[in-house]
Parts: sequence; structure tokens; C-alpha cells
Amino acid sequence: MTETPLDIAHKAMSAAPNDDALRLRFFERLGDAELFLLLESEAEGDAVTPQVFDPGSGSIVLVFDRPERMSAFVGAEVPYVALSGRVIAGLLAEQDLGLGLNMGVAPSSFLLDADGVKWLAQTLGHGPDEVEAQLAEVAPPTGLPDVLISALDTKLATATGLAQLAYLVSSTDTSGARGHLLAFVGAAPGAEPALARAASEALTFSGIEAGAMDVAFFDAGEPITERLARVGLRFDLPQPAPVRRPEAIAPGSDPDHPPKLR
Repeated sequence: MTETPLDIAHKAMSAAPNDDALRLRFFERLGDAELFLLLESEAEGDAVTPQVFDPGSGSIVLVFDRPERMSAFVGAEVPYVALSGRVIAGLLAEQDLGLGLNMGVAPSSFLLDADGVKWLAQTLGHGPDEVEAQLAEVAPPTGLPDVLISALDTKLATATGLAQLAYLVSSTDTSGARGHLLAFVGAAPGAEPALARAASEALTFSGIEAGAMDVAFFDAGEPITERLARVGLRFDLPQPAPVRRPEAIAPGSDPDHPPKLR
């Protein structure tokens, strides 16, 4: 089977156990990934009942990053629900449950106890502070580590349809304060919180101080976008495929109405 992003991140983390950046990158991939949560019974509405196991270190639930890995573990058809890692972490943190990833069926087999799940949920749930400032100057970005550029590139590659593109620039506001700015152009209506959170997570999981970068949003026709295009590092966000016939929505797949554990 082809290596998954979690396999690759886990391998890198395991090869350098003292490298905090690689450890954080693995947890970022875990939060971003679609995971298949093993259930006790079929979901009813927005309520799901996961199977709970106790390997001797506390109660855990089992998740897999591929359906075939789940089938290999169970050996039969079982009910499950597909959710993002961040949603699952939030649900488990409320129930004081740990998480077992790909247990015994993949190189990324990993156990995270209840305290670790709470840390992950808290880290993923931390959003950026809102500030208002007037831009005075923008310039090419300087002094930012490659790990942050790579993290932004990876994170924004998952933000399909949330904006047209983004520019990373050095910035100076009207008070003279200098910093860096990630400017999103053509954000979809209501997508601003998700984009700001994605930028915040890229900082957090790169081990960079949270104040190292601000986030702003501009319409494509605003004059400042020409300045941003001249000096900024550009990130093109993927756009959605042509609309197909609507499909049934799986339980918990609507981020505005997450499932509830029973």
C-alpha cells in the first residue's frame, strides 16, 4: 500500500525523536487527516457510539487513515464514521478518551493517551487574536524559516475553495509596527475564520511564535492586491471540481453540526 501522509510524518518523527518540529508536524497531519472512527453501532442522527478499548493505559477509541486498514484490523464489516482528526480530538477530549491510530496495521501505528488528546484538541482549537491595523507598506517577506513556508504551503493546499490565493509579505502598519502578513484574496463568504485558523495552525505546528504573522483579507479588485502581487510570496489555493449530483451527507461531516458521542 502507498504510504499515507501520516505514515510519512510518523516515519520522520520516529527517525528524530528529539526534533520538536517533526513531532509537531505529525500532530498537524493528524489534525488535518480524514480518519475512520470505529463505532459500536450505526450512527443515529448526529449521535455516534465509538467502540472503546482499554490496552492497560486507559480507555481509547480506534481510528484509521484508510478504510482498508480498518478492515484489516477488524476482519469484518463494521460501522464507522469518517471525521477530521481535529473533530475527533475535540469529541474525545470531552469524554476523557485516548486515541489509537492504525493500531497493528500500519507503520504509523500510534497511541495517544487522554492527556495527549486534550493537548491536541486545545492546540487545534486555539485561534488567532483579532486585531485591526492600517497597512502602510508591504515588501518581500524576509527572515521567516523554511519550515513555516512549507507548513503554509501544505496547510493551504487543503483549503479547497476557501479563497483564490494568498500572498505572504513583510508589512509595516501606520503606527510603524513591522511584521509579516498573510493576505488572502477573494475569500469565500464565511471562510475567514477557517482561513485564519489554518494560518494560526501553520505557525503553531511549526514551533513559531504566534505573533510572527498577521492575517488579512482583501477582495480581488482592491488596489492593494497589485502591490501584494508585486512583492509577495504567492500561494494558489486549490479550487473545487465542477459540481456533481448531491450525495448523502455522512453523520458528522458538517463542521457546523459535529456529531455527539454517546
